[in-house]
Amino acid sequence: MDKVTVQNDIRTLSKEDLETFVVQECRQPRYRAAQVWQWLWQKGAKDFDDMSNLPKSFRGELVKHFELRSIRVDKMQKSSDGTIKFRFRLFDDQLIESVLIPMPSEKRYTVCVSSQVGCSLSCKFCATGQMDRVRNLTAAEIYDQVFQVNQQSQENYGRPITNIVYMGMGEPLLAYRPVMESIAKITSPEGLGMSPRRITVSTAGIAKMIYKLAEDKVRFNLALSLHAADDQKRNEIMPINEQNNLSSLKSALLEFYLKTRNKITLEYIAFQNFNDGEADAKTLAEFCGGLPVMVNIIEYNRVEGVQFAKSNEDRLDRFATTLSKLGVAVTVRRSRGKDIDAACGQLANKD
Repeated sequence: MDKVTVQNDIRTLSKEDLETFVVQECRQPRYRAAQVWQWLWQKGAKDFDDMSNLPKSFRGELVKHFELRSIRVDKMQKSSDGTIKFRFRLFDDQLIESVLIPMPSEKRYTVCVSSQVGCSLSCKFCATGQMDRVRNLTAAEIYDQVFQVNQQSQENYGRPITNIVYMGMGEPLLAYRPVMESIAKITSPEGLGMSPRRITVSTAGIAKMIYKLAEDKVRFNLALSLHAADDQKRNEIMPINEQNNLSSLKSALLEFYLKTRNKITLEYIAFQNFNDGEADAKTLAEFCGGLPVMVNIIEYNRVEGVQFAKSNEDRLDRFATTLSKLGVAVTVRRSRGKDIDAACGQLANKD
């Protein structure tokens, strides 16, 4: 159960509610509400005292009624390949991690954000899956990750972030409301003004929530962490598959595409001698049949206490080649940030 109350967090207010408070409770002109809103969502204020164009007495009223629960950088690590991992401390002293992945040659600067403290899904290959889920993040805590990593991208690389992936700690579709609210703020002209086409939400596979994405006609992209294309193997490594089998997921993905026409990616970690053989490639190609998807093959990144090994280069190349020959669009993604435990599946708040 979530151990967080947000009733005094000013960033839970709608713009209308904030305006009502400013005008009726504080007896301030209406434009002051717009100034506060801009400080909260465009200027990234971490404290009410940062709001320098507001009268001191008005700032005092804000302090009296609300909290501003900005996340704070607790630790930063930079990889030899330029990847930067951030550990953020939340207002209740919980910790989460985000990752900045710079790819200057492609002019891509991607931030990978978390949506929960810990995770409840227990995927066998994932460090976060070995943690308990403590709570969902608030929309503002997700937004803060993007805002602060964007600042760091500009400071370190002279470029703002270009892409956002909800692939950090936690399952985004089990934090549906704050994830959707954070995306609304990130894409708003009164927030960061980013295109939803540059945002990808990744899920371990919750069919009913994929249907909800379709029903809500979201404008961002979807990624499914697949990792095995037959139910027996997927059950073994991803317990969630027992309630969300491949047939139900395929139907949900098709509905998502028909309702949104948004891009769908299948994420597939290649494990040596487990899911990387020719038969596995054929099974995966069969699953892809009729779906407008791209398969993204990912190198496995070692997690302490987990027995899986990454597929060797020859097997991985044969697997990708077989898929391609069977008509599946495929890419192979080389891991970034492995030396600081910032790669896919490695986020676990370790010191």
